Amino acid sequence: MITEAQRLQSVQEYYFSKKLQEIANMKTEIPIISLGIGSPDLQPHPEVIEELINVSQSGINGYQSYRGIPEMREAMSTFYQNKFNVSANPSTEILPLIGSKEGIMHISMAFLNEGDKVLIPNPGYPTYSSVTELVQAEPLFYDLKDENNWLPDFEKLEKLAEQQPKIMWINYPHMPTGAKASKDVLRKLVEFATRHNILIVNDNPYSFILNDEPMSILSIDGAKEVCIELNSLSKTFNIAGWRVGMVIGKENFINSILKVKSNMDSGMNFAIQKAATKALLVDNSWYDELTNIYAERRKIIWEIADLLNVKYNREAVGMFIWAKLPNDKKDDKTFIDEILYDKKIFITPGSIFGSNGKGFIRFSLCAPLEKLIEVKKRLEA
Repeated sequence: MITEAQRLQSVQEYYFSKKLQEIANMKTEIPIISLGIGSPDLQPHPEVIEELINVSQSGINGYQSYRGIPEMREAMSTFYQNKFNVSANPSTEILPLIGSKEGIMHISMAFLNEGDKVLIPNPGYPTYSSVTELVQAEPLFYDLKDENNWLPDFEKLEKLAEQQPKIMWINYPHMPTGAKASKDVLRKLVEFATRHNILIVNDNPYSFILNDEPMSILSIDGAKEVCIELNSLSKTFNIAGWRVGMVIGKENFINSILKVKSNMDSGMNFAIQKAATKALLVDNSWYDELTNIYAERRKIIWEIADLLNVKYNREAVGMFIWAKLPNDKKDDKTFIDEILYDKKIFITPGSIFGSNGKGFIRFSLCAPLEKLIEVKKRLEA
């Protein structure tokens, strides 16, 4: 009998992979409306689509450089300079990725040995812990809690640092809660990493959704010595299925990640790179238009949350609404399943993001207004 690798014994199939299959198999008289996943339903900028079509027809379809085309790296550098006031050498400090999720694996493989400790937020993106397990490192979960605005408790972090973690994952604006980290918090994180020789990885794909103050940890003095940043074009430019991300950091960090990446893929499609370059250079009206659409949707989600008697923070940013269940509703998975089976509406349970997510639910803004209005009608009925 051929058995699977031991590393898979601690890793489960991704929640959404199983749940979406369950939903697909459900036989219902009315369509199920999903407010579960943050998959943008809006179109990319028309010029981006036009560029993709034109370049696709040019006949340039061969394998591409592992480092990405120079124009795209230049555009990524310009984007970071204009939006975050961060200077990054496009030749040595930027590495395009086939989605930032790929980068989580590459970074883990580049820097972690078996048994190394990794600081992971609770609640947080489940892939941080699953990839840590896959490379046979050891997760050290650090608490993010509602009473502390979902920010790290630095006193507790100091205790965890005694176990000599090698990497710390952070994610601000935070998914799933939408919490923002101030410049002061980012500065404290850089100082913490410097003191304890920890590599901080900030996963930063939500900065431009309903957020007036986009920030990069690399804008903090001294951050490049101990920090790298992942970013993605998926949410900001509505090209989630195109798989375009990036990692930014100093040259020796980038070179280590490239050693892994160059052995795992054969470069990003040329036409997608050219279209992504166009996306990175759109003017500010693009961001304003997205903000208006998401703000309108958010108002309806707030009304839906009020109907469900769940509490939420109107100051949160990003493309999700994180809400706390009433005290008499402790089991978030049961709560969302009752709504799924009764009203044919899918909402994400907070507990899939960690134990501190228990008793919370998450709504996605990635549904058109007419569907959100239909959700509201079903709940009112």
